Amino acid sequence: MRPTCRGLAAALALTPFLAGCFVPGEGDSNTDANAASSGRLGIALAVPPAQALSPYSNDATVLSKLSVAEGLTALDQDGAAAPALAESWTRKDVTTWVFELRKAKFHDGTEVTAESVVNALDHANAAKTKPRVLSDVTLTAKAEDADTVTISTKTADPVLPLRLASPALGILAAKAYAQDGTVSPVGTGTGPFKITDLTGKTKAALDRFDDYWGGKAKASGIDVTWIADGTARANALRAGEVHIAEWIPTAQAELLDQDTRHEVPSVRTDSLVLNTAGGIFADESLRAAAREAVDGSALVDSVFGGYADPAQGLFGPAVPWAADKRVEVTGRATAATTDQVKSKTQGTTLRLATYTNRAELPEAATVLQQQLEKAGFTVQQDVREYTQMEADLLAGRYDALVFSRVTLLDTGDAVAYLASDFTSSGVYNIAGVKDSGVDQAITSAAEEGDTAQRQQKIMRAEAEILRTGAIVPLVHEKVVQGISTDVEGVLLDPRERSLVNVDTHLK
Repeated sequence: MRPTCRGLAAALALTPFLAGCFVPGEGDSNTDANAASSGRLGIALAVPPAQALSPYSNDATVLSKLSVAEGLTALDQDGAAAPALAESWTRKDVTTWVFELRKAKFHDGTEVTAESVVNALDHANAAKTKPRVLSDVTLTAKAEDADTVTISTKTADPVLPLRLASPALGILAAKAYAQDGTVSPVGTGTGPFKITDLTGKTKAALDRFDDYWGGKAKASGIDVTWIADGTARANALRAGEVHIAEWIPTAQAELLDQDTRHEVPSVRTDSLVLNTAGGIFADESLRAAAREAVDGSALVDSVFGGYADPAQGLFGPAVPWAADKRVEVTGRATAATTDQVKSKTQGTTLRLATYTNRAELPEAATVLQQQLEKAGFTVQQDVREYTQMEADLLAGRYDALVFSRVTLLDTGDAVAYLASDFTSSGVYNIAGVKDSGVDQAITSAAEEGDTAQRQQKIMRAEAEILRTGAIVPLVHEKVVQGISTDVEGVLLDPRERSLVNVDTHLK
């Protein structure tokens, strides 16, 4: 039986931030002793930077996990918007919000002002590839005075404060934004830790920022190493080379001491994403055949070692309201007969992609290949590091992708995820979905201000998306984080956007 903190699963279903839920035990090496004397944390992260930690890429999450950058708002323990760089806000009308800023400094010593906030949000709006969180909205920011910012949207956006908590909308100092459109958080954030050095895709050094508005961090700094191989991350933790190793592969989890492995119910869902825009899965009947061929429950024990639940839809147990509001999927295509499938796929290769940054995915892809081949498909795998294949994924150069997605990452509200991944104009629409019913359902959810009604409309949108056959949910993951017992105050976050803060430190 896997050890967990008492009541952890129940608490984390509602609570995105939990600190220090573990028992003392392991950890002793020269590396540990040296780090302890300096007060610096060693952290192994899984996905190397794709764009030099630009907030407009998937790298934005790193800035949040390491407490480097902040937005106007943050998410509290209940997933509601809480003050960050903005102390307070009011809704002036259906499309206009007013934010009052706190006194804060950037890592380069300049003051956080209304103009600097406007500058940051203007750059996000104008980015060549917009942050996913802006897929379904355009923000207009205006400085009213030094400490007051008015933000307007073209249409009503009832969750704007949640949207502004996205790691992609972190506010950086003016010098972060280059004329060529690149954005660098090195020395330009506002969080308790500032990046002092970034070495390609392998290492980063962070020092404590002593002028942080929230007080000095207990750790003097952080040394980050990116280790794409999950076994190597686990080994680094066992060897005392790092104090925290994220995303421990399930095969490695049982090899860690009880006191160092921490199971976190996650809003992450692993799915088979089918490219509906071209190739063999432009044919709806073949998408149906793939859906019927795939059995995600077979992955729970064989691939994930029990650290997962069979998928019920896009949203799993860590989204507690989803199950009671789930809508029956109707109107989707049925598969052709076996002979018809084989006649269509004969001589045609199904290009199945996945990436190595999450150790279970290549293994899951192999199981799915066997299932798909039984249905008559000819499958060819392409397995690489995520950063090497993202451009190809977005360009639709694969037929299918075994994909792991945090469904509440961008805003803490599911609509932003649905809009970016499944609307006709979505910037992360790997499946190439262009469906008026899907667009209408997501737009309806986005416009809803009542929480309960918004959740119900999100589930209606889920049913519309599943109707298209563009995505086959497989499992809802449980993340295993590796934490040395020399560390206190690590954040166990189902949304995977927080890891360390001012209270995280070596004993």
